Amino acid sequence: MDNLNPVTIIIIAANVIISYRGFGDFSFFEKYKFNIGGIQRGEKIRMFSSGFLHADTQHLLFNMLSLYFFADVVINILNPLQFIIIYVGSLILGNLLSYYFHKNEYSYSAVGASGAVSGIIYSAILLQPGMKLMFFFIPIAIPAYLFGIGYLLYSIYGMKNKIGNIGHDAHFGGAVGGYLITLFLAPWLFQTNILMIGLLALPIVLLFVLKKMGKI
Repeated sequence: MDNLNPVTIIIIAANVIISYRGFGDFSFFEKYKFNIGGIQRGEKIRMFSSGFLHADTQHLLFNMLSLYFFADVVINILNPLQFIIIYVGSLILGNLLSYYFHKNEYSYSAVGASGAVSGIIYSAILLQPGMKLMFFFIPIAIPAYLFGIGYLLYSIYGMKNKIGNIGHDAHFGGAVGGYLITLFLAPWLFQTNILMIGLLALPIVLLFVLKKMGKI
């Protein structure tokens, strides 16, 4: 991890330490996970702390690997402070969207850095849309912007059909956070990447249209 920025190392370390504390301490895990009932009782810290807890080692590893691959794109084009702003803002916005969709489900709970990591991924795609991504199940490299659009469309599908034990709404909200905060921090993108800004906005608009129509 010598080539990683110290900020990325600190965030990964915080996730590992806090997640492993949660693995071995049920009361700690329950106190700081995202939970609608707890938040409605005034425990707002859960909106932040839940982003550093994970369900198991596999969940933690997947999120930290995803962060590892995309963090430097954002840090190198912007700067470490702006990276932190995007990470934390995406975490919070992901949980806010999750709260919005589940506010009447008192027992709904979730954990994970997925919202924050989704924000970093979407920020990296916005900053460098032409980069190519490879996946184990796809034999060819695909443009990052196609992955970003597909990722959010799948998140909408997952939200609509409640697929798996996955917080699709937090993923989506985090990606929206990464999109909006990056545009705020890097307004020059409106001169250089206006087409990509429009393309990457399409799934976001679609979600809110579907929500307004009562389809989600």
